Amino acid sequence: MIRTVVIGYGFAGKCFHSYLIKLADGLQLWGISSRNAETRERIVQEQGVKAYSSLDEVVADPEVNLVVLATPHNVHAQQAIQAMDAGKHVVTDKAMCMTAAEADAMLEARDRNNVMLSVFHNRRWDWGYNTIKQIIQEGWIGEPYLYEAAVMRYGRPGGWRAVKAQSGGILYDWGAHLLDQGMLLLGGDVESVSCEIRHLKWDIDIGNYGRLLLKSSKGTIYQMEIGNVALAPKPRWYVVGDLGGIIKYGIDPQEPPMIQGDIDAATESPKHRAAVYTIRDGERKRLIIDSVQTSWKSYYQNISDVLNKGAELAVKPEEARNAMAVLDAALESAETGQTVKPDLRSF
Repeated sequence: MIRTVVIGYGFAGKCFHSYLIKLADGLQLWGISSRNAETRERIVQEQGVKAYSSLDEVVADPEVNLVVLATPHNVHAQQAIQAMDAGKHVVTDKAMCMTAAEADAMLEARDRNNVMLSVFHNRRWDWGYNTIKQIIQEGWIGEPYLYEAAVMRYGRPGGWRAVKAQSGGILYDWGAHLLDQGMLLLGGDVESVSCEIRHLKWDIDIGNYGRLLLKSSKGTIYQMEIGNVALAPKPRWYVVGDLGGIIKYGIDPQEPPMIQGDIDAATESPKHRAAVYTIRDGERKRLIIDSVQTSWKSYYQNISDVLNKGAELAVKPEEARNAMAVLDAALESAETGQTVKPDLRSF
């Protein structure tokens, strides 16, 4: 069993990491760390595991194999490097860190300590994303030339996610997932980046609207939009190719039942199923497609299989490093108004 400790017991640490780790064969939730004494009491009561008071205490424990960082983005690099230098495997929540330079330092720490490093991109197992991939692979829309992904909602962000120095800005939370999915759809081929960030309403400095446009060397466009001042709904996915297109509404349904303690109870509203517009046998057709029901449980099961069985890592840190380079380019573009070529690396 891989003895695993989660650093941080906020929403992500409690509802995502601690829950999903317990469901993975071969992983054991060994403990959770919090600087707050009252929170440590809750950890023992709610999770029945050891409560640590600091990362220092965790990495000094020889029984700990894997450290999971459910902490603000700006401390991921320092904490991950500290844990890896102590010989621990590491998973960071997304975003991986704040810059590509930090990501490079994390990769160097992984290599010099011969440990595993991954980033928690559970949304690679979103139903919508995998449904889009399957529709494309089956040839229903031909060759895609435009992907649009959006999470446009209304509500003031809170906590450290509303502080740019800690979170990185509006592109680093939900945006980190959309960017990861987009780079996979483009096959990692990002030739140019342009970005606009607007500050409209809330008294926060992360931004209220972010629009990021990636263009591949073949001219394929991936546009992602993130907003927290958007009352009007927008499709989660809009994809068009030379033979058709896809429209899909709705956020992945796994989170609410997961919070209630039963992720397998997830169901999707029929109105959120993908609509496919295509041409078959010379006729235009509209099809409604049932979603591919992948599971977020797969992320930590893969981590277990990597550490216990030598399986291939599903979410490679090199991919997350190149995503950080795109975010570097996005912030430069937003500041200068210019299109920027990202500093991507081949691995």
